[in-house]
Amino acid sequence: MKKIYTLSAVLAAVVLQAQFTVAIQAPADFKDQDAILYTLSGSKDIVVTKEQSKNNTWTFKYPKAYMGMMKVYFPSSNNTVSFISENKNVSIKLDVQNNKVKDVAYLDEANELMSKQQEGSQKKELILPALSQIKEYYKDNTDFGQALKTEIARLSGTSTSMDAAKHPFISFYNTNYSKFLSNTSDATKKVNQDEIIDFLDKSNDLLESSSLLRPVLVAYLNSGGNTNVAGSVDKILDRLKVETPRGQTVLSELIDIFDVYQMDELKNKYLTLAKNLKCTINDRLASTLKSNANVEMGATFPNTKFQSATNTTVKSLHDVKADKKVVVFWSSTCSHCESELPKLLEKYNDLKAKNIQIVGLSLDVDKASYTSRIAAFPWINDSELRGWNSSYVDAYNVHATPTYFILDANNKIISKPEHVGDVLEYFKAK
Repeated sequence: MKKIYTLSAVLAAVVLQAQFTVAIQAPADFKDQDAILYTLSGSKDIVVTKEQSKNNTWTFKYPKAYMGMMKVYFPSSNNTVSFISENKNVSIKLDVQNNKVKDVAYLDEANELMSKQQEGSQKKELILPALSQIKEYYKDNTDFGQALKTEIARLSGTSTSMDAAKHPFISFYNTNYSKFLSNTSDATKKVNQDEIIDFLDKSNDLLESSSLLRPVLVAYLNSGGNTNVAGSVDKILDRLKVETPRGQTVLSELIDIFDVYQMDELKNKYLTLAKNLKCTINDRLASTLKSNANVEMGATFPNTKFQSATNTTVKSLHDVKADKKVVVFWSSTCSHCESELPKLLEKYNDLKAKNIQIVGLSLDVDKASYTSRIAAFPWINDSELRGWNSSYVDAYNVHATPTYFILDANNKIISKPEHVGDVLEYFKAK
């Protein structure tokens, strides 16, 4: 892990060298003023700071050393621009059309190199297999056959040469993505669980900021099959030790993975393990514990201020007065929502007659799509129009749509139905 320097002069020099800037340029017709800078911890975006545009440029100063994935989010237009930092200045220029980012030009060396290598890797994984199949139907002595042969040779070659010492993060990402996550039919190149555990145990801090942690953990769980998932998890946690920051971050990621895939028994087992830890807990695990505590049975459902709620004049969720409330997180782009919410609509008048209020909190992005859909919903509707960047996601531990909660008159959680049928069954409204 990180070395601790004891000499104050050395520490001061490191701090001065570590500061870098992220500069994002946009054309004059880009309307956003605010932008938010994020770093990464495992699979969780961490807010760093918020800046306003000055002459269509956002400049973020990062005060300490950081290598890894970053992103800038523009909340007004819901644009996101992802990039990397190698603890050096980042410079990006946006091409915008109708206030949406159409293209991104990476002007600094590290991001330009990473972009080219990512493009090459995508072509190698997606296009090369198709070209190899097509080539079977064309002879080498034809112009097209020769062109295919040339392109296959080019894509099959090694990636752009790179100095690993000069670009440590790119080297770390590419090497380990290729080893643990790239698709390969060659059984000799497939890694086993022990190799993955060794990688997770011995990697430096770049692992948490690389975006590789969660997909590698999913690959680890898949490599062990479905017969003894708990045994696989216990094996990795025993090696990493849950008292360590790395062990706690992995534990947090595993809890979230089990939540996403609705593996409730495993989620509850390892969430209980996390709750019972007596050591100091790192921020990543603390955020998982808080999100889950917010939505435990019997907990007071966290309040949220409405942005521009329809069918009500109240200002927040807790201001909604009813004997019971059904809170549903949904989206106009969610196919399950499209099939489930009409069933809720059919029984709306029956529920309303029992003083049961429905509150729909949308994870939509497109305002037109959201507005069109809620025209049919007579209950309270609201949305931040930030999709999965919405504050709802962390506050209410939302991993999928639709997600339902039933609250009593005091906003305590009294049921967490899995489907609309469970909601209607709870109120005997089927």
